[in-house]
Amino acid sequence: MSQALTEAELADPDERRGGTGWGRFLAGKLGGAAASLLLVVALGFLLFRMIPGDPVATLTKDKANSAQQMAQLRERLGLDKPMIQQFLDYLFGIFRGDLGVSYGYNRPVADLIAERFWPTLLLVGTATVLAVALGLWLGVRAAWKRGSGFDRTQTGIALTLWSVPQFWLGLLLLIATHGLFPSGGMRSPDTPPDFLSQAGDVAYHLVLPCVTLLAVIYAQYMLVMRSSLLGEMDAEYLTTARAKGLREDLVRRRHAVPNALLPTVTLVFLQFGLVVSGTVTVETVFSWPGLGLLTYEALRVPDLPLLQGVFVVLAGSVIVMNLIAEVLYRVLDPRVRAR
Repeated sequence: MSQALTEAELADPDERRGGTGWGRFLAGKLGGAAASLLLVVALGFLLFRMIPGDPVATLTKDKANSAQQMAQLRERLGLDKPMIQQFLDYLFGIFRGDLGVSYGYNRPVADLIAERFWPTLLLVGTATVLAVALGLWLGVRAAWKRGSGFDRTQTGIALTLWSVPQFWLGLLLLIATHGLFPSGGMRSPDTPPDFLSQAGDVAYHLVLPCVTLLAVIYAQYMLVMRSSLLGEMDAEYLTTARAKGLREDLVRRRHAVPNALLPTVTLVFLQFGLVVSGTVTVETVFSWPGLGLLTYEALRVPDLPLLQGVFVVLAGSVIVMNLIAEVLYRVLDPRVRAR
């Protein structure tokens, strides 16, 4: 009996509860994510209707239209309905997978978002992978050599870049490179159609926008990793590892870094969603054909269905990444599972 109790006490908390701990946790997080997404839809609908400007007037500014024609266009776009009816139509459309039709492009919003999603994912994904690798590497070495010239230099650079506006940094890079890299777009029209030539051309166009994003977001990972590792530096288990005769690089790699990684891993997923949402300025500066540039183009009309659709996708990416981060943190940290 004593042995059985000991095994039960040592078992995973979720297993002792018959596996219901994970079920309750996931149900709560999924419910919270769904509620957040619904709130985002409602706020996005109201927010974009507060933007100054009349979509009908913008769409017809270069044409001679009578008041009757303007009224017909307003009716066709659904702008003549009461606000509550417009919101309900939009909400029911989302449940059916219909995000509406763009005013400016006269195409389904879902199709436009699907076309522009992959360039944004390429830009954000590449910048994030490079930023994580560079930030963790610099953060570990800066913390392990705290107070040194390397630590002070890297921390100063990271703090400076973290505070720089992305669009301003992008403009500086355009001026500094002076034609060395393409200033806009994703492809050159005269590139041969074979795969290697197309891939190389896209990579060549990717350099400046990727470096702009990388320079800003790597600093966050570097500073968080440095702070986390500094908190582990005086831990007793590191003293024990050194007393066993382990070399400093083994103490750092096998013991200190794995424990300091938890906050940084969570930040990676949280920031990935925010970086997707923050590409508007970078894509606009470099004319990168992604969701950020699409948002800028939609703001000029204002193209309400397109703005609402992009807003839901970008905000949804933040919510999904936040959900993944919370689940992953529970998996990685046994102290969270024990609560």
